[in-house]
Amino acid sequence: MIAFGTSGWRAILADDFTFANVRLVTNAIADELQSTGSGGLVLVGYDPRFMAEKFVSLCAEELALRGFDVLMTARDTPTPTLSVAIRDRGARGGINFTASHNPPEYGGMKFSTANGAPALPEVTQRVETFIRRRVADSTLAIPVMPRGNIETVDLREMYLAVLAEKVDGDALHHRPLRIAYDALWGTGRGYLDTFLQALGCEVTALHNWRDPYFGGRSPEPSEANLAELKEVVLRDGYDLGLATDGDGDRFGIVDRDGSFIPPNAILALLVDYLHESRGWREGVGRSVATSHWLDRVAALHGIPVYETPVGFKYLGELILEEKIFLGGEESAGLSIKGHIPEKDGLLACALVAEMVARRGQSVGEMLAALSRAAGQVVNRRVGVRLSPEGQAKLRQTLEETPPEAFGGKHVKRIDRTDGVKFFLEDEAWVLIRLSGTEPLARCYAEARTEAEVEVLLESGTSFIHQ
Repeated sequence: MIAFGTSGWRAILADDFTFANVRLVTNAIADELQSTGSGGLVLVGYDPRFMAEKFVSLCAEELALRGFDVLMTARDTPTPTLSVAIRDRGARGGINFTASHNPPEYGGMKFSTANGAPALPEVTQRVETFIRRRVADSTLAIPVMPRGNIETVDLREMYLAVLAEKVDGDALHHRPLRIAYDALWGTGRGYLDTFLQALGCEVTALHNWRDPYFGGRSPEPSEANLAELKEVVLRDGYDLGLATDGDGDRFGIVDRDGSFIPPNAILALLVDYLHESRGWREGVGRSVATSHWLDRVAALHGIPVYETPVGFKYLGELILEEKIFLGGEESAGLSIKGHIPEKDGLLACALVAEMVARRGQSVGEMLAALSRAAGQVVNRRVGVRLSPEGQAKLRQTLEETPPEAFGGKHVKRIDRTDGVKFFLEDEAWVLIRLSGTEPLARCYAEARTEAEVEVLLESGTSFIHQ
């Protein structure tokens, strides 16, 4: 059955992600849009995955037959670019064909509403209801409407102009950096490198061509996938290494010494930097899985913290409500006030470059100073692949007999906002939740030292496997 997860519908190409199912999902989204009014503009984009243009053309044709005008992107386009364009063009929404950081065998469709944000659960649940109705009754009529227009559009310059408004270009003009950028064969190529070069930076781009197979691995800017970037930064003496995922909404950062900087640490640094450089004092939003290091930095500056379930759509709501100046997820998602209610890896990378240029310090030096001021914690996660039966068993066990301790640390309280989060002694915690995008159980752990985190992760994965 087609179901929308944390960030849209994702499925294996040629298995469940087929032309028939794309047509079905497209018409269900059209049903949802037409439930509140006919016609209007819808944007359709895609990432570099296999057969993407074919799926986009099918989707655009179905929407046009339903009476919508359609703007199709001229090339594979970052998710944040599509989000900006939805708002800029006054569209009723957008459909992005992307599976984000998932392996290349996946396809995906992500529906965004008129505010440029990922559709909230109440919206995707209605879309799923329309899907079930059409599956149950194959004779259900498609409303006959005057055919809409289909046009092709290049959104790059529009997006880069918006990005320039959010980044202090003077900082980079005054201290231009030498940057290595790994596009991971994704949509960010020709976006981030072009933007930084226009500000005077020397940028060397890696994997800056389209490859539907992403070099044979997931297009995720994780430490494991950025080994080449780390090597290049260290070998050739770059100030910074930057990376974005397949659809440009996630970031990866490598310091000048070749060390990978975890997203949680970057989020903590940017909370501190944006408060200092912009004078922003609104709240900070983080998902339940994101490090409490952000809380420590926020407390240092007297800034409130809002916790949400996993999924940037919830942080996007806080941005729209102007409650926060930064929303971040440990999975390398970030956006800021005045920008889109959607994560933007290109923006995150540009802000890190600005921060390094303005402060004249390496990321590691800044982290050391922040740790002295706010204290430091260690946070890591692991994924455990589970069958549907294993997932069901884990849900039942977490509900009926949750553990009373992890790694010798007693459970003080439990939070079920998203998954099950166990608060332990010494400010440590463990979160166990099923992924909304892959057949995985994820175990997150946070503690004061790396050794403690290792013990907690081992204990957590043992519990998942039992």
